[in-house]
Amino acid sequence: MKGILLINLGTPDNLELSSIKKYLKEFLSDDYVVDLPKLIQKILVNFIIVPFRSKKTQEAYKSIWTKDGSPLIINTSLIKQKLIDRTDYPVEMAMRYQNPSIEKALSSLKERGCKEVIVLPLYPHYAEATFLTTKLEVEKINENFGLKLSTINEFYNESGYINALSSLIKRNLSGDFDYLLFSYHGIPKRQNVRTNPSYEDQVKISSKLCAEKIGIPDHKWGVSFQSRIGPGWLEPFTDITLKELPKKGIKKIAVVCPSFVADNLETLEEINIEARETFLESGGMEFQYIPCLNDDDNWIEFLSEFAV
Repeated sequence: MKGILLINLGTPDNLELSSIKKYLKEFLSDDYVVDLPKLIQKILVNFIIVPFRSKKTQEAYKSIWTKDGSPLIINTSLIKQKLIDRTDYPVEMAMRYQNPSIEKALSSLKERGCKEVIVLPLYPHYAEATFLTTKLEVEKINENFGLKLSTINEFYNESGYINALSSLIKRNLSGDFDYLLFSYHGIPKRQNVRTNPSYEDQVKISSKLCAEKIGIPDHKWGVSFQSRIGPGWLEPFTDITLKELPKKGIKKIAVVCPSFVADNLETLEEINIEARETFLESGGMEFQYIPCLNDDDNWIEFLSEFAV
């Protein structure tokens, strides 16, 4: 019997500072996330980022945390439940970092009689810091279970994904807007050149396909990159872009974040709170945040067909 394993990136277990630090340390110690010489990575993570950014990160999580916990866990759980309803396969979910763990999910699928697992990383675009590290971690943990793994590849240009995303954007897009900004998670430029097509090319393809599907002319949309750590990351940066747009007469914007299929800290806090404030303080008049796909029915329909 086959089973499906959905995997998202990760989130702290709770709002305690110790939990925030534990998450940041595990996430940033991944060689595919902070791909610097190990000694430099350890110094940067253990003596600079974790000690000095944990409190700020905790405050950011507090601004979007719900009574039921982390939005990323909640939204990924909704995807899981709807996928269970659409397929005949057992479905489990896990996070690359922290909980629910990959080990626990694989164990559960094996206990339920699964001999083969369809691994579905919930990242539309291929990047070492998301897709590759997740794939390798699942394979490593599976050495203890001996299951047959089939990993589903990135789907940035799949028609079902584009249809679901463009439909979501269109439903949430006010007719009176000057510009639609596609804001994607950034990666270091050195990682961008190691894939073909590059991550940058992939996100531009997704954006163009969606804009064409919706009927938005080229001058009314653009691409930017958020969540950078240090210099040498893909540009243009989302925060800088939002400061510059009002100077060009672009006062009413909508922002969508297609790197993420489930709303989380990077969308709900970094974009819907911080980026909104940046744009309005820079002279913008209206800022519309378009939510992630979450448990959108068109998206679930695509997943149910794409995964199996």
